[in-house]
Amino acid sequence: MQVPRLVLAATHSGTGKTTLATALAAAFYRAGLVVQPFKVGPDYIDPGYHTAAAGRPSRNLDSFFLGPEGVRELFARAARGADLCLIEGVMGLYDGKGAGEKGSTAEVAKILGAPVVLVVDARSLARSAAAMVLGYRLFDPRVRLAGVILNRVGGERHYRLLREAIEGEAGVPVVGYCPRREEISLPQRHLGLLPAVEKEALAPYLERLAEIVSSTVDLSRLLEIARDAPPLEEQAPLIFPRQAAPPAVRLGVVRDAAFHFYYQDGLDLLAAMGAELVPVSALDDPSLPADLDGLYIGGGYPEMFLERLAGNRSFMESLRRAFERGMPLYAECGGMMYLCRAIVDFSGREYPMVGLIPGICRMARRREALGYVEARVLTGNILAPAGTRLVGHEFHYSYVEGVPGEVPRAYLLYREGEEGREDGYVLGNLLASYLHLHFAACPEAARRFLACCRAYREKRHSG
Repeated sequence: MQVPRLVLAATHSGTGKTTLATALAAAFYRAGLVVQPFKVGPDYIDPGYHTAAAGRPSRNLDSFFLGPEGVRELFARAARGADLCLIEGVMGLYDGKGAGEKGSTAEVAKILGAPVVLVVDARSLARSAAAMVLGYRLFDPRVRLAGVILNRVGGERHYRLLREAIEGEAGVPVVGYCPRREEISLPQRHLGLLPAVEKEALAPYLERLAEIVSSTVDLSRLLEIARDAPPLEEQAPLIFPRQAAPPAVRLGVVRDAAFHFYYQDGLDLLAAMGAELVPVSALDDPSLPADLDGLYIGGGYPEMFLERLAGNRSFMESLRRAFERGMPLYAECGGMMYLCRAIVDFSGREYPMVGLIPGICRMARRREALGYVEARVLTGNILAPAGTRLVGHEFHYSYVEGVPGEVPRAYLLYREGEEGREDGYVLGNLLASYLHLHFAACPEAARRFLACCRAYREKRHSG
């Protein structure tokens, strides 16, 4: 299977690789190529920019969640029909879980046999840039470092100096640069980059990015590097069914500016297992759509839309009625926050929410949790029986307080070097937690969720 592909990696976080990945996707897309973007790791926000730039949903390649076979399967599935697969790395090239390479950009590059183009932040650098690149090239000979793009370059003279040093002393070709311009930096928020769904006038912004990199980066050389990647071996699917099941349940997915953290492959897996995915907006819809058999509320930024969420009382009332009827409700992170009795924002103002979880969610000034976790199911629920072990990720600036002790907890979460801690709540057919799961990493959970939806549908239609 011949798949043109390359990994855009970086020396460290903050080099501007997301801006460059977005710019390159936009430039190749505008040149008429079918670009399939990917993101290494569990990030939700960067893929939103990729999707906007490439006109094709970006996918997450997470070796911690999926393992090598899962990474290859999801990559090959998404790569069909693409002229170029552009994979943005996570953190620095060799940064993984703990001190090892698990989950790192380098590991994914090796799993896929993909050449790596390294993004180097050139601010305040001259010949030292060559030493950095040489170190990255030699650190793991199994990683093919095929090129360098210099970011935040001061000008043509600075670029020539850097290129001469890197090519002459590190032996890696420099394929272009991006100038130091603040207006092309992606906007930030407390969880990182501002989501693409909120960025106004995104089309002209992407056009400008594409113009800049088209004039300063050798796109033809990058395409040559990608096409020089070795063939990929075909493998039998381990996650997705060989043939998609016909739609058997209607699953609502709350997807709007407040809730939009979903793994595309996770949604695709639910659809392949027989779910008709029905888009829902907690911001704009007056109520849940009729004839839903289940509801999935992902993470996002509910704290940035509290007035609108609190003001949509009819939608919250319809959600409460669905819960009372026994409809399966699964909520992750921001979704769980929304289901609490209230959310207290950063300034201390309280906004009433759905109230299915009898507690208050408070925004904190400091980050409450970040990283991969292993979870043991404490209370059997719509995703898994008690005792099941799952892997997930959490990233939040809030906490929940005031929930009575008799409310069953969902998980015991374990992070390396820490004792287990309880998280999430189970109330009948409701499961809500800070834990983000990738359904492609736990297909049995997806299957059980849809089975609960089918049981609810049958009960509702029979009586």
